[in-house]
Parts: sequence; structure tokens; C-alpha cells
Amino acid sequence: MSLSDRIAGLAARIGFEVGTKVNATHPALARAWVSFGYVAGQTVIHHSYGVASVERLAPGQYRIHFASPLADANYCWTANARSPSTSGSQRLAVAATSTDERAAAHLDVRCVSTLAGSPADSTEINVVVFR
Repeated sequence: MSLSDRIAGLAARIGFEVGTKVNATHPALARAWVSFGYVAGQTVIHHSYGVASVERLAPGQYRIHFASPLADANYCWTANARSPSTSGSQRLAVAATSTDERAAAHLDVRCVSTLAGSPADSTEINVVVFR
């Protein structure tokens, strides 16, 4: 058996093993993600998976509605926001207060300006949810 045949066999075996271990229920896979922003006076979803809609509650405050509720509210999420200009303040995505909700059906995310420390909209906010 040649070296290339052995390498091909090994690659096939690795592919098989990974395929049996990693599936849609694996905890390392995102349950939902969304790239959205506030553009021309409306909330726009650029791309998403597992997200039904994004609702703007107030300037810089958003509620992400999942397409299917998660098992419970014990999930991890991470987010970032893009600054709308090349000068001035940066934008941060945060869970600012205890009134921000994290439920099986939705997640509240805030976007704040680093310059003023107050809620601010962004044209691009990216959120990923793991469970």
C-alpha cells in the first residue's frame, strides 16, 4: 500500500470519526447567530441562523427572538458591534442591567458608545448563542 493510499485511508477514517461525534446537538456548535443593524430608521437582519426576528426596543436596545425556543435560559452568548464611522467612539455590545432579559425564546442585547457610555445604534451588531 502506497503512502498516498494510507493518507487517504487515514483522512477517511478521521472524517468518519468526526462525523459520528459532532452533530447538531454538540455543545460547541452555535444554536443561533445573527448579524443585524439599525439602518435608515429600521432594524435590518443581514444574515442569521436560528433567529426569527430582531426587535429594536429603544436606541441601542434590541431583543433577539429565536426561531425555536432553546431548552432554557442557561446559555452563553457573545456579541460585538461595529463603529459607524472611522473617527469618534467605538461601539460595544453588552448586557447592561438586570432588566435585560435572557429567556429561552429571546435575548436582550444593548449597544453602547464608548465615548458617551450611553445606548447607541450601530449598523452592524453580531451575536452568537451557544447551549
